[in-house]
Amino acid sequence: MGELPFHDRADFADADRGYLRGPAATVIKGQDGRVVWDCEAYSFLSGECPDTANPSLWRQAQLLSRYGLYRVVDGIYQVRGLDLSNMTLVEGDRGVIVIDPLISVETAAAALALYRQERGDRPVTAVIYTHSHADHFGGVRGVLPDGPPDGVPVIAPAGFLEHAVAENVYVGAAMTRRAMYMYASELDPGPAGQLSCGLGLTTSVGRVSLIAPTLDITATGQEETVDGVRMVFQLTPGTEAPAEMNFYFPAHRTLCMAENATHNLHNVLTLRGAVVRDARVWSHYLDEAIALFGADSDALFASHHWPTWGRERIVTFLSQQRDLYAYLHDQTLRLMNQGYTGIEIAEILELPPALESAWHARGYYGSVSHNVKAIYQRYLGWFDGNPAHLWEHPPQAAAERYVEYMGGADAVLDKARGSFDEGDLRWVAQVVNHVVFADPDNTAAKELLAQAYERLGHGAENGTWRNFYLTGAADLRGATQSTPVDTASNDVAGALTVGQLLDSVAVRINGPRAWNETLTIDWRVDGSVHRCTLSNGALIQTGQRATPADLTVTLAKAQLPIVLGTGKLDAVRTEGDPAVLGRLLSLVDGVSHDFAIVTP
Repeated sequence: MGELPFHDRADFADADRGYLRGPAATVIKGQDGRVVWDCEAYSFLSGECPDTANPSLWRQAQLLSRYGLYRVVDGIYQVRGLDLSNMTLVEGDRGVIVIDPLISVETAAAALALYRQERGDRPVTAVIYTHSHADHFGGVRGVLPDGPPDGVPVIAPAGFLEHAVAENVYVGAAMTRRAMYMYASELDPGPAGQLSCGLGLTTSVGRVSLIAPTLDITATGQEETVDGVRMVFQLTPGTEAPAEMNFYFPAHRTLCMAENATHNLHNVLTLRGAVVRDARVWSHYLDEAIALFGADSDALFASHHWPTWGRERIVTFLSQQRDLYAYLHDQTLRLMNQGYTGIEIAEILELPPALESAWHARGYYGSVSHNVKAIYQRYLGWFDGNPAHLWEHPPQAAAERYVEYMGGADAVLDKARGSFDEGDLRWVAQVVNHVVFADPDNTAAKELLAQAYERLGHGAENGTWRNFYLTGAADLRGATQSTPVDTASNDVAGALTVGQLLDSVAVRINGPRAWNETLTIDWRVDGSVHRCTLSNGALIQTGQRATPADLTVTLAKAQLPIVLGTGKLDAVRTEGDPAVLGRLLSLVDGVSHDFAIVTP
């Protein structure tokens, strides 16, 4: 890390600029008494970097550990350090506009209370969601507990609701389980433990809520004036989220970049899993933001990290962020067209010196390595063209064969210990993982693998890599890592369309058990008919058909999640055989929130 400019303290000055006050209570608890967020848990970061942390990541974590209310410019304030994301508050004529109300109801309520302690008990006159990830909408009922009163808009980019609820329901269980590793939310913070995830410290673990938008932003250039505050919007779909937007406050000469430009290299594909993002489009929208707003901006803030001030610094920051994603995209494609695979490109691609040394381009959250692989995946998919990789054995079956070929578990471990002593930790992890998958009861193998993961984690500059390694080590040592948050809350389920609710059943049908079952249900929901036909193990949705269904259920949309969840039809009107619903739901698999990751 000697080549990095550790002498440059500009980020620390920016992170501290405008500080007004901290919260009255540094521990935020839920109604059940469980700790949802602890501001002081990261106080250890005030010390020198230990051997158990990468100095660059330690520096980033120190910046992220600041918490409290900050002034961005007159009339615009941020609460930082009370959750993974920031809450921004813009003062209007009558009250305050809340931008991105954090993950949890509890942390959002605490953030609003902190603002009001300093600026008075202003009512919330609007809520803005910058994009469709849960850390930017989940706490909304902490600022609007009873929903929006008349005249209080909830503003979001077009497509927000569809993407927000789909991500948290279709594969929500798998994403949430992997997110627990990514954010290490169940590991204790400390010099040898959880430091941060690079984007923020970690995720709060309170109640996730959702209020549907009432005003969609549908085009770049759209202007809205709310509570006397004029805003100019830029739609940026397909960047950091499928539905996302930047916006500009002309009266404040201040630009909100959502999560499209933060103080790190972001993810083209998160380690928790997601739809692969488009680095080319991402770069394009950053360039468009410079053209639209750069010359008129004196301050820039985002949904994470700290602001940037000064027109020249803002344009430089956005230009380097633009070049970062364009370079990764274009160079990956150049090397793909020379025959290199994703894993090969990830080993050889280097950033230009000006980007390599820019703190805001460091791989604290995304990384060059896994972003390159994601770009490869977006264009060419999982297969690298080598027939040997076309029909490989699955991990456990392959592991058993590898270990047998290598002379048995004892021989593998003996050689792996030698590699460990030589510092070849990547190879130890790759090889000993085979022993663990071949024999998950082999305690010596699990401990050696845990030691390798621990050392790899302590050396990682990327916060999410560190978290995956250290959480995996804890798991191997028997500290079972449960998943503390369920993002598919009642609010999220209630926001699903009828089609999405029925899709959420379709993706849980146990196909083999349903092979020989056929049935048809018509769902008459608020005047529309949605037919579901089970055929060859697949639940197919169609519109109304002339042929009669085996069962017709007439109900309101609000009743549909209850009926699908309980199978009870007593509160709705039915025609046909009510037992058909029971037959369908008996074929629906449950969802595992704590499936194994580092063992078979």
